[in-house]
Amino acid sequence: MTEQPADTIRERSSRSTLAMRLLLDVDRWAVALGILALVFGGVVIASLVVDGATAALRADDPVETTFQALIGATVTGVTLVLTLNQLVLSQELGAVGDQRSRMQGAVEFREDVGDLLGETPPAEPSAFLRKMVAETGARARRLGEAAGDDEEIRRLVDSTVENASGVADALENAEFGGFDVVRLALDFNYSWKLYATTRLLDRDDLDGATREALDDLREALTLFGPAREHFKTLYFQSALIDLSRTVLYAAVPSLLVAVSTVLYFDVENYAGSLLGIDHEVLVVAAAVAVAIAPFAVLAAYVLRIATITGRTLSIGAFILRETDRDTQE
Repeated sequence: MTEQPADTIRERSSRSTLAMRLLLDVDRWAVALGILALVFGGVVIASLVVDGATAALRADDPVETTFQALIGATVTGVTLVLTLNQLVLSQELGAVGDQRSRMQGAVEFREDVGDLLGETPPAEPSAFLRKMVAETGARARRLGEAAGDDEEIRRLVDSTVENASGVADALENAEFGGFDVVRLALDFNYSWKLYATTRLLDRDDLDGATREALDDLREALTLFGPAREHFKTLYFQSALIDLSRTVLYAAVPSLLVAVSTVLYFDVENYAGSLLGIDHEVLVVAAAVAVAIAPFAVLAAYVLRIATITGRTLSIGAFILRETDRDTQE
């Protein structure tokens, strides 16, 4: 018997719900600002823990040395991100033959989905996926009617119908362009369902109606896989372009603050304290936080992209997580 895994990506993850919300759901600007706040707070707390921290700021040129390094890191980092952006854009460029091949593949896939749905599939991504998920749920119901009281098939049917219904309802109000459509598509655990369906087809005790219904369900699950991967790829391209633009926006104030600190900052001009924290420390901590803004933006985007990639390394009926392995009855 196959142990059925959870359906949603949060439930399948070993991380806490809070961690998954931070990695996937929270706005990337909010995550970046959170990273900057942690850096600011870390520098301030370190000044309270380390003996002679303020005196160290006045000795030699630690501030100048630090911000010179940050300037170099910012310029290098922005250059690398722009290079990554060019790599993404290069995938959209090509000879007419390449573009025609891509177009032909897209048209053929839409025709296959049209045959599955019995109608022309929607052009809008969320509606497209919603139709596919709803059709998968409908085919699972027909399988349940054909199979009767078969316990193993009933478990697959109940899981598929429940999962498909929840994802289809959520997709109704989702709009492509953000992360919502991709996140909801990840919540439809088609890999296990495809594997379970294929395994059931190996049974010799199935009647003709049940076998035909299983074949229909497998067809729907097989088409959902490349559809999800396609929209996931489109989201990655959109996110990387957005990342490049955002890093450029963040790099301007970052460089301005870092260069100004190197040229004009004098620790001795900021005597005094606020709530027991020296002004010099507060100014330097704030400047450091602004200077690493491009890194914070990069980290915020990469955390989400890496999490999605790590949860969708395979396509089809491959189960990579230990909790989803087979158990024998």
